[in-house]
Amino acid sequence: MKPLWKLDRTPPTGAPFDPGARHDVIVVGAGLTGLTTAVMLTRAGLDVAVIEAGAVGELASGGNTGKLTLLQGQRLAEIRRHHPAALVQAYVEGNREGMDWLTGFADHAGVPYQRRTDHSYAQDRSGLETVSEIHSAAREAGLPARMVATHELSSAAFPAAGAVALDDQVTIDPMLVVQALADELIAAGGTLHTGVRVTATHVLPEPRVETPVGPMFAEHIVIATGYPILDRGLYFAKMRAFRSYCVSFRTSAEIPDSTFMSVDSPSRSIRPVSTADGPGDTAQLIVGGNGHPVGRSDGEAATVEDLIEWTRTHFPDAEETHRWSAQDYESHNQIPFVGAMPRGLGSIRFATGYAKWGLSNAPAAALRLTTEILGANWHDRPGWMVKIGTRLTVPADLARGAVEGAKVAAAATTGWIDAERRPVPVPKPAEGEGVVANRGGRPVGISTVDGVTRAVSAVCPHLGGVLDWNDAECTWDCPLHASRFAADGTRIEGPALQDLTPLPRTTGE
Repeated sequence: MKPLWKLDRTPPTGAPFDPGARHDVIVVGAGLTGLTTAVMLTRAGLDVAVIEAGAVGELASGGNTGKLTLLQGQRLAEIRRHHPAALVQAYVEGNREGMDWLTGFADHAGVPYQRRTDHSYAQDRSGLETVSEIHSAAREAGLPARMVATHELSSAAFPAAGAVALDDQVTIDPMLVVQALADELIAAGGTLHTGVRVTATHVLPEPRVETPVGPMFAEHIVIATGYPILDRGLYFAKMRAFRSYCVSFRTSAEIPDSTFMSVDSPSRSIRPVSTADGPGDTAQLIVGGNGHPVGRSDGEAATVEDLIEWTRTHFPDAEETHRWSAQDYESHNQIPFVGAMPRGLGSIRFATGYAKWGLSNAPAAALRLTTEILGANWHDRPGWMVKIGTRLTVPADLARGAVEGAKVAAAATTGWIDAERRPVPVPKPAEGEGVVANRGGRPVGISTVDGVTRAVSAVCPHLGGVLDWNDAECTWDCPLHASRFAADGTRIEGPALQDLTPLPRTTGE
């Protein structure tokens, strides 16, 4: 599965790793958060190095739909249900500053984008109450949102019972953004290392990161890896992770000029792509949605097929061009975590929990991280930073955490029980399929991908969850805290830091 944005593009690779090198700041992760933070700090005159385990924009940043909006589906209403209006306003102000920074950077770097009207819409009348809540929260936060009636949505080509709309939002090619960020970082004297995995960080006797090819030292370290790769603060237990899916299409039908995000289930995200805000020389349509907790789905490939079926119902000649998925993290208190990492002695910072809205939240987080690293006093910081940085946990946040904790505990138990029920040997899985079986009391994952059948340990090296096969991505996914691994056991993302152990096949596997 390859995102539309990565078509025939080679991202910057940077310089060879220099073991023992020293910098002012090390940023771990070359996605939107890591690269915006690095560029801001480099512009401020600091010596910054970015270390990335894969390639620039390889995961969530490169799998983004390219929708940059302050409306953000249900997000504002979800925050407002359990938090004061002042916090919603601070969240919107931070995202507005992030949006302004990103579009300003795009103008500076020559990255094209398109201004569009964004809609949070109800697919049927049951979602209209939510639409009304979104409108109220948006207006309360100072956004010029407006209600849109059914007859005004007749040109959308798909069912819509009503919507709240916000003009002057943005669609953009996210890979062009991250590549331009990487290019500026390198041109300004910053350092980029790709293909190097950070395996640990330390603050004593001096701050440093560890990699398989040696350490690197800095006064400040920023962890920008989606889920923090450090267990300090137990943030893996303070968030939940979702995978959602996208398919792009060519069609001769009229493509909506606006963007849409449904507020009811099953989720539908609609985004037009033109030559001004995407690759290629023809207009396309992106349809996304059908998100689910990582590692807890009855069939990921079926969710993709459902998106295709829905699209062809409303755009009959739609021809699929690309399909992909991305992983996003939502904090239990619904506001991103940004700032100093516990037990980091002020030297380690991080950002995570954007709940799918990284194009504005990532630069907003970078603004806050940069402000902190440069040492600005509280009274010199924007009000939204102070408000978000001093927010309180409310009972609803704790309740969401308790519910998710119960689901994690249930997944941990059922994974081991299910593995015990299927002893090896098992029939060889068909192409693209995987199965978890029991070998000597330990779960083993057996899969066949590209004609190669492999066996790996099916126990996540993070906290021992039994992995689940993702038949859309052909990966092993952890239902506890969303670590993911390739069929051969190579770690892809999540809090786990080690690969899965390869195992020999037995007769019959």
